[in-house]
Amino acid sequence: MTVLLTERQGGVLTVTLNRPDRMNALDLDLLDALTATWDEARDPAVRAVVVTGAGKGFCAGADLRRAADAPFRPGGLRGSYIPMIMSLSSLEKPVIAAVNGPAAGAGLSLALAADIRIAAPSARFVPAFVRVGVIPDAGATWFAVRALGYSAAFEWLTSGRELSAEEALRQGLVAEVTAADDLRDRAMLRAQALAAMPGRSVGLAKLALNGALTNTLATQLELEATLQHLALSDPGRNAAREQVAGQIAKASSSADHDRTAPTAQGS
Repeated sequence: MTVLLTERQGGVLTVTLNRPDRMNALDLDLLDALTATWDEARDPAVRAVVVTGAGKGFCAGADLRRAADAPFRPGGLRGSYIPMIMSLSSLEKPVIAAVNGPAAGAGLSLALAADIRIAAPSARFVPAFVRVGVIPDAGATWFAVRALGYSAAFEWLTSGRELSAEEALRQGLVAEVTAADDLRDRAMLRAQALAAMPGRSVGLAKLALNGALTNTLATQLELEATLQHLALSDPGRNAAREQVAGQIAKASSSADHDRTAPTAQGS
């Protein structure tokens, strides 16, 4: 069985973890497939990415049945999870996690690495690390602090307490909770809307927002100036500008016609 399924619809790449019998737990084969897929997603034709899970789970974290502790290579996390998470988080395009069930351990880290999360009512966000005597890894600490703030992230990750979809929505961890049958369609609609934005505007905005988390104001202003130059020089931006200018001209012409058209006089 193929452990990872991919499908392109226009500019949207949908990535489905496909180990439903193991709640899409991560083994080395799946980690390698994810890393390779994020590299392939750098294709300019891919404008947005949706990641989800097959069956009833999003991702249960490390597949402990396949190894004594976790799917590690020599080098531990550095040889397994870190390359996958770094490849995903460095994508210059929006990533949407459609969380269809439990996201636990490193599976939670995968969901947190997305730019937007939407969830089915069955979704659960489970920082199981401390329950088994280890620290949150695969980027969970980095992403959780940025999503929730330090205090809320500390309370959650050190308690091991799972969040329901509705609680995650209240805390701002997910953007939307939708019916399970509608989850993929809702994720696709969001992805298509982002993919349709002109030029490199969304991807470069993502880079700017990531920088804003640690930069000084002066550094951030310089970053914005650099990225704005790239945005302005992109051919897609010029085409969009011409389209908007045409729409404005058409609307102005229509308004002028309405103002000068004769009106009927009552008798």
